[in-house]
Amino acid sequence: MTASHYILATAGHVDHGKSALVKALTGTDPDRLPEEKARGITIDLGFAHLELSTQDPQPSTFNVGIVDVPGHEDFVKNMVSGVGSIDLALFVVAADDGWMPQTEEHLQILSYLGVARAVVALTKIDLAEAEPASLAQLREKLRGSPFAEAPIVPTSIVSGRGLEELKSTLAAVLSHTPPPRDIAKPRLSVDRAFTLRGIGTIVTGTLIGGALRRGQAVVIQPRGQPARIRSLQNHNRDVEASGPGTRTALNLADADVQSVSNPGGVGRGEVITLSEFGAASKTLDVTLEKSARLVDSKSGAARPLKDGALVRIHHGSGNFPARVLFVESGELTPGQLLCAQLRFRSPVFAFAGDHFIVRDWSEQTTLGGGMVLDSDASRKRFRMPAYQTFLAERAQAPESALIFGRSQLVRDGAVLRSALLLKARFSAPEIDEASKSLVAAGQAISVGGWLADKDWWEQLRQRAAKAIETEHQEHPERSGLALSELRAALESHLPAPEIFEILVKDLCAIGFTQMGVAIRRANHRPALPPHLQAAGNKLRTALSAKPFEPPSRKELAPDPLAQQALRFLLQTGEAIDLGEEVVLLAESFKRSTERIKNYLLEHKTATVSELRPIVGTSRRILVPLLERLDRDGVTLRQGDQRVLRK
Repeated sequence: MTASHYILATAGHVDHGKSALVKALTGTDPDRLPEEKARGITIDLGFAHLELSTQDPQPSTFNVGIVDVPGHEDFVKNMVSGVGSIDLALFVVAADDGWMPQTEEHLQILSYLGVARAVVALTKIDLAEAEPASLAQLREKLRGSPFAEAPIVPTSIVSGRGLEELKSTLAAVLSHTPPPRDIAKPRLSVDRAFTLRGIGTIVTGTLIGGALRRGQAVVIQPRGQPARIRSLQNHNRDVEASGPGTRTALNLADADVQSVSNPGGVGRGEVITLSEFGAASKTLDVTLEKSARLVDSKSGAARPLKDGALVRIHHGSGNFPARVLFVESGELTPGQLLCAQLRFRSPVFAFAGDHFIVRDWSEQTTLGGGMVLDSDASRKRFRMPAYQTFLAERAQAPESALIFGRSQLVRDGAVLRSALLLKARFSAPEIDEASKSLVAAGQAISVGGWLADKDWWEQLRQRAAKAIETEHQEHPERSGLALSELRAALESHLPAPEIFEILVKDLCAIGFTQMGVAIRRANHRPALPPHLQAAGNKLRTALSAKPFEPPSRKELAPDPLAQQALRFLLQTGEAIDLGEEVVLLAESFKRSTERIKNYLLEHKTATVSELRPIVGTSRRILVPLLERLDRDGVTLRQGDQRVLRK
């Protein structure tokens, strides 16, 4: 028998029996606050655990963490914080009241959050005047919603009717519900934080995306505060590790609980995750949607959401102030879905693919919902045409790692492989497969641990090649373009400094050569510019006339033009500098060196006087020549003698 973990949340209007139903199913009263007991309504989130089993289609056990939410209109913000990451909704409608305002609002919230599965409990059926009419009315109200075909179970906690059927129906739906995904990116959105004497700081929440383990180092976002997990619990049981789809309690070291006196402590709305997923952001690119069910509605939720509006964004268990900007200035009306940007007052930690709710500034009305397209968005590029294309592509394929990966490469040019879609709801295998597909299709190339858009990389190569060619044309006497100058020319096009070194290596594989701190075309040969060619030819003639007894440097280059030409010969290796006064052609230097080496091979040692006739030169040339050979490691001076260095 397999055991799976799921999260279920209640939803529905106030006083329709959500908490009473949870208590009847689990034996746990989710209303834990004294004020809730006194007022008889749920104010904040409550929690319970339910174990279900089924034999169809195979024997299975389901450990269900239940989040019970308030139904009163004053506490919708608490309701939203409990349904952000659920697998199944227990949608509750009282038979005596029927469909009410918060019933509709909760339905829309669940729809905006992407909750696709629900079991509907028609409660207080013992108070219904006509059960068939109640069922028919409820089915009609669900028409056009994600729960249009959801099973409806009439129940009564007074008589016990329907409770076992409700359990079996929940089990049946869960048996066809994919388990929560483990993409090795754990996040726990904190919905409770408190201190236990002798234990320390405890936070609870719904764990999604991956597992957390005892002793693991974590970070509290959006503050980026490091902490460590001392211990974990699932449903009041100590565990070594907790996986996605579980209600999890963490005992955190190095963290205090948020309070009036300690506003920097951990509290509701913050996220426990791993440091490798980067920092929070003040800007998110998103899709925004306003339900088509609001068309012709007279409720406040139907009013258009205008460009520039201040709103409250409910993401995870948090509630954040933000301003809405649309790609094209305008407004969002019922039935529309538009791309937009959310600009927050303080950072928010979110992943691409996350769903959220939009409520008005006064938190009286749910205005819509949406999904994150980019969790580290750019404010400067937001209304650029290319950026709008980027958003539109993602909006059309929110579940495609291939589309998200390709759009990121087109936008950024190149991305470190380990950072591609890091803050997105895709697993490493999904991202790797998308990367391979992009490379195989010729849309991307893999370079030095980076993945680059092929067209962008070709353009970068072309810019670099053009800069090198321009240098060859304007300064043919130089051996190449200084790497520092090439870096400066390309800097604004590089997404990261380390890309430059990869580019240079790539250029050297396609017809370019790095020469020290410069780069040139492989077939480039430095040549004197026209105005120095005559001076260069004169120098070559003078040095060739007496190859082993050339004129002094001052005689060779008495004027600025000749000095420029001489520098060119020395820089290109056509001539060899033996000191302040002596210059030889490279060929003469090579021939004289060979004569000295051959003599020393035969005679073992030699003095300057003995080598003069061998080379055919004077001491003025021979002494600096031997000193150069000493420096080059060809010869070794021993007193007045020279020997070959071993």
